[in-house]
Formats: sequence, structure tokens, C-alpha cells
Amino acid sequence: MNVNLKETIKAFIIDMDGVLYRGENRLPGARSFLQTLQREDIPYVLLTNNSTLTVAQYVDKLRRMGIEVPANRIMTSAVATALYLAGIAEAGTPVYMIGMDGLAEALTQQGFVLTAEAPEYVVVGLDTGITYHKLSTATRAIRAGAGFIGTNPDRTLPTERGLEPGTGALLAAIEAATDVQPRIIGKPEPGVFSTALKRLGTSPQETAMLGDRLETDIAGGAAAGLCTILVLTGAATRDDLANANVQPDLVFDNLEQLRACWH
Repeated sequence: MNVNLKETIKAFIIDMDGVLYRGENRLPGARSFLQTLQREDIPYVLLTNNSTLTVAQYVDKLRRMGIEVPANRIMTSAVATALYLAGIAEAGTPVYMIGMDGLAEALTQQGFVLTAEAPEYVVVGLDTGITYHKLSTATRAIRAGAGFIGTNPDRTLPTERGLEPGTGALLAAIEAATDVQPRIIGKPEPGVFSTALKRLGTSPQETAMLGDRLETDIAGGAAAGLCTILVLTGAATRDDLANANVQPDLVFDNLEQLRACWH
């Protein structure tokens, strides 16, 4: 795909982990790239598969890195998952959750009761305090008939220490113990891209998905009809790119290089 960025792209959907930062470390060009979008009045949404933090906590995390982003520009897989569940289950439904603050807040705001006692659904997000007991509780509930929902399929999480286990790793353990596949809500599923496009008010043809993962950001963006841009600061490497079935429209080493090409 031959893309003239400034002529073609009118809005961005941007991943956070591995694109704007790794762990607590801001990545090259992250602040200046977002400042460029804000200065030129180019709409964008930060769409993360990471369900650990609340939207307010993400605003604070970015601010600590010197990046100012309004809360209404942030979308998380936790919120998307809670909204999905609210569409199929009533408030008050018992839910067993493996996850952290972001997912707990999103589910309780939709009226779900978080409990290990006879849950009707098991909802799994990233949990850095995962234990055998939590995995066992989820396994028993699913084997007893509870629905199985995952916030995202990311097998790894880019951190300042390197790649670490992501939500997909936890889902794989539970799937292996139950022989039940989870219903995935976050990227690459089409629903989150549709929601992001509605928030932006743009069409797929004039919107770019900017991410670091081939199997979620790039595959999901391509399936949704978006221009896809890969940065090599997170999960994917050039070796991964050479062997991948899905290819991005554009590849940059980092956001600094992308911003330079924008002008």
C-alpha cells in the first residue's frame, strides 16, 4: 500500500504498551508525536489491550512520563469487556474475575457482583498477582458451566525488563484445564475498532492503527480496513515481520521516525 501519510490519514488509533512506553519508561518520540497530533488538531484514541489500570490511572501514568492526554481519548479492553458483558447479562450477575483495578472498576461500574461463589461468568484480564488458587477457581467455575471471557489475547507484555507473560498466557492455562476457548473482546476483535472509529468520527479508510503487535494491532486494524503502522519498540521484531502472514502498510523504528515522516 502506497501511503502519503498527511494526505491519507486523518485520525489515529494508537496502542500504548510498546508504542508510547515500556513499563514506566517513555519510548522515543512518544511525547512529541502526540504533541504534533494535538497541535495539528488530528483526532486520536489510545486503545490498549492492557486491562490492569483504570482510565484515571492511565492519565496519571502518562502524566508522570510528561505526556498529557485527556481521559476521553483513552479506551481500555477492561471497559470494552464490561460493556460487552452488560449487553448479554443483567446488573447483579455474579462474575469471577482474574484481573486488577482497571477490570474490577469497569465491571462494578456496570453493576456486576465480583464473587467466587457460583459465578455465571469468568472474566480474565492481566493479573500480576496470579496464583494457582485463582486459576483453579476459574477452572472449576468454567467446568461447572460459567461463561469464559478474556479481555485480550496478548501472550506477552512489553516492560522495561523485557517481554513478560500477558493475558493470553493466563487464558491459555485456563483453556488447557477446561477445553473451553474464551470469548475475546479486545484487539484484534472488530468491535473495539468500531467503537474507536465512532469516537473519532472517521472512516476506516482515513484512519491508521498504530501498534507494536502483528497479531492484534496490525491484523485487527487490517481486518477493520484501517491503514496499519507498526513500530518496532515493543513486541514485534524485524524477524517476526519477515515471517508474518499479515504485513503492515508502514514500518518505523519508533515514533520519532514516524513523526519525522509526517512533515
